[in-house]
Amino acid sequence: MRRLEHLLGLDTPIVLGPFGGLSSVALTAAVSEGGGLGSFGLYGYTPARIHDAVTALRAATSGRIAVNLWWPRGDEATPDDVDIAPFLRAADPLFAAAGVVAPEPPAAFLPALSDQLDAVFDARPDALSVVFGVPDADTLARAKALGIHVIGTATSVAEAVALEAAGVDAVVATGAEAGGHRVSFLRDAGHSLVGTFALVPQVVDAVGIPVIAAGGIADRRGVAAAFALGASGVQVGTAFLRTRQSAATEGHREAIAAAADTDTVLTRALSGRLARGIPNRAMRELEASGMIAPFPAQNWLTGVFRAAAGAAGDADLVSLWAGQAAGLARLDDAAEVLAELRAGVPADPARAV
Repeated sequence: MRRLEHLLGLDTPIVLGPFGGLSSVALTAAVSEGGGLGSFGLYGYTPARIHDAVTALRAATSGRIAVNLWWPRGDEATPDDVDIAPFLRAADPLFAAAGVVAPEPPAAFLPALSDQLDAVFDARPDALSVVFGVPDADTLARAKALGIHVIGTATSVAEAVALEAAGVDAVVATGAEAGGHRVSFLRDAGHSLVGTFALVPQVVDAVGIPVIAAGGIADRRGVAAAFALGASGVQVGTAFLRTRQSAATEGHREAIAAAADTDTVLTRALSGRLARGIPNRAMRELEASGMIAPFPAQNWLTGVFRAAAGAAGDADLVSLWAGQAAGLARLDDAAEVLAELRAGVPADPARAV
């Protein structure tokens, strides 16, 4: 199996988790400058924003960068599919608490993937990672022609096998411990909750491409364990989200710092898709209402009050995404986190098992 560093041109096989809505140029650049793969989530980005984001990243770092896109699963709701009015009414107390009014439905909840892909290929990052699906042959061919590596994301062995068969260059095996969205696409996310310790070695045995372990990794011990399981690299989210370079609000960072091992839950309340985070008022009230719109309608709806709350520093009305290893996220500087993680990489990863 080819080493991840050689495939992607890295100094260290550490990948920053791509945060949809919480990515920052400063954090991505810090990881890239430190020799890892800085990742930037492009969820909901228009082509113009994609261009500006990659331009800013190139100006901030000479290291390798990856961008991330959400692949359509085919079950995404459009404004014509759903009567959004009752869901807006259910969220009225949260709009009021954030000081905003319920918005009118947009023409589309998300930009077209084809337009996003055109913008990504025009910008030419070093890598494109995808979640929630398998890239089609045309996308993979375009990426290869431009020298852009494609990284898929799997929550099961079957998903990893499907991604390899399609032709991706590497696969992230993301365990149920991971924060943020469960990115399953072959089965419902609730039936694909395989832990990292069980998932990674089974994926390693099933595919021949580099496997990047994700979920529950926050320090050198988790990194060493991932390599002992056969991984070629690690992807880390929550430990970096805790740092001052991330786009998380101060309240979000404080919630991560205070979290215990049992303080995260899985919920569909904030986006309509299953995700792991720390409960707050928004999550509790939406779940209690029983009125959760399908994705991406719910994500658009809550995004209105979440944006206002984030600007005001109100941690009770934002998405407090975090993984089960949040209690191990003790450092507030990205360079320090990277150094801690690097200390767990074996001198020769091929001999780690």
